[in-house]
Amino acid sequence: MPFLIYTYYKLTYNKHEERCIAMTEVHLRDALDTLKSTGVRITPQRHAILEFIIQSMSHPTADDIYKALEKKFPSMSVATVYNNLRVFREAGLVKELTYGDSSSRFDFITNDHYHMICNACGKIVDFHYPGLDEVEHLASHLTGFDVSSHRMEIYGTCPTCKEHTTKVQ
Repeated sequence: MPFLIYTYYKLTYNKHEERCIAMTEVHLRDALDTLKSTGVRITPQRHAILEFIIQSMSHPTADDIYKALEKKFPSMSVATVYNNLRVFREAGLVKELTYGDSSSRFDFITNDHYHMICNACGKIVDFHYPGLDEVEHLASHLTGFDVSSHRMEIYGTCPTCKEHTTKVQ
């Protein structure tokens, strides 16, 4: 799969865990600075939610975030998580990924990239393929549209589910 180029953040996370921690800290500090510059107060819950999203490569739902943090913040509600995610989205820190009737997922990586989605477990993995940028230009040229964005997901079975299926058979 040489054409699948994972984002630098993903490569850093998978290959060099120490550098990932440093990158996470840099991303967190930059994100907190962005929030402060827009007048947003940094509460302990807000800090923890943002840190969780940055560290998570799973594109969590609001419920995932709530469940991960509820022991640390027992008085925090799911509404608090949703409200903070809205603040982060409005500040440009996260992308909300909607998939029909299922819960929205949130992605800290807001630059253009695409997603592989497992049909069995719902796992989402980022990848980037620069050749698709040309599709926007071609679509605009052929239709006369001013293209604002595009979105692509590829569905299949992740290696973990594929291995599990093989063992069951």
